[in-house]
Amino acid sequence: MTDITMIRAAAARANGKVRRTPLLSSPFLDEIAGRRLFVKAECLQHTGSFKFRGAWSALSGIPAAARANGVIAFSSGNHAQGVALAARMHGVPSVIIMPRDAPALKIENTRALGADVVLYDRATEDRDAIGDRLAAERGLTLVKPFDEPLVIAGQGTTGLEIAEQARQEGIENAQVLVPCGGGGLTSGIALVLADQASGMMVRPCEPVGFDDVIRSLETGQIERNAALTGSICDAIVTPSPGEITFPIMRRLCQPGLAVSDHDCLRAMSLAFKRLKIVVEPGAAVALAAVLFHGDKLEPGDVIAVASGGNVDADMFERAIKMT
Repeated sequence: MTDITMIRAAAARANGKVRRTPLLSSPFLDEIAGRRLFVKAECLQHTGSFKFRGAWSALSGIPAAARANGVIAFSSGNHAQGVALAARMHGVPSVIIMPRDAPALKIENTRALGADVVLYDRATEDRDAIGDRLAAERGLTLVKPFDEPLVIAGQGTTGLEIAEQARQEGIENAQVLVPCGGGGLTSGIALVLADQASGMMVRPCEPVGFDDVIRSLETGQIERNAALTGSICDAIVTPSPGEITFPIMRRLCQPGLAVSDHDCLRAMSLAFKRLKIVVEPGAAVALAAVLFHGDKLEPGDVIAVASGGNVDADMFERAIKMT
């Protein structure tokens, strides 16, 4: 199981490979939020997403003999690009299983990074089954997008940076809002902050209608989404929280928040205009939650993770027109 020791080891392996991303702020956003708001800009990470952290952690942690045969992953795009780049940097082949309705930019970028992309229908086909079959046929090591200890450890390095940057900003107590799909980033950050910053409480954020983690935390057991399509927040639409990630979140996270696609577009626009960063819809749920649903938060400082910036031009133009 992932713990703080594994996360520190992942950070050591990431040294010089994973980009340290900034903690940004804007007085304009503070005014809208009615509080001090800081944004952890993981959209500036290699491949435009925090997913590179977990991918690098996983590949660098796989024994060299097994890694040489290549790796396989399934993803709507961000994990795909992270694994593809990490594999290229290690000089090994990668096969990436992606949904047909993933943003074209993500599919194109994954192929450009040298991966063999296999497309599937997320409404009718089981990506896990496809991954298991191809891994067995080709002797590939499967790198899961979130329910894998090495991946969680890599995502947890985000939390190490947040803890250090918060201390530098004089932040002792804050709510840390995290875009949440399967829970790898959320659980990794929660593990770090529980160890290093007890005044920080982690709250997962999801799109309305795809709030499986929020409902799971409420019931105390893993809940599933009724549908896997229908939100522009494709990067964080998953069937359910992971078997590994959910117990961590249940133990360490506070109740989550759900936001609409409309609010995500508004948050994307404000992030660009006030912070000069490009954030994709799913990565904007945490920022949207603090900007437009502050009544559901406790008083005090908030750190919102902007987890990725891989958005098609048409969608970004749609967002920019919102405000």
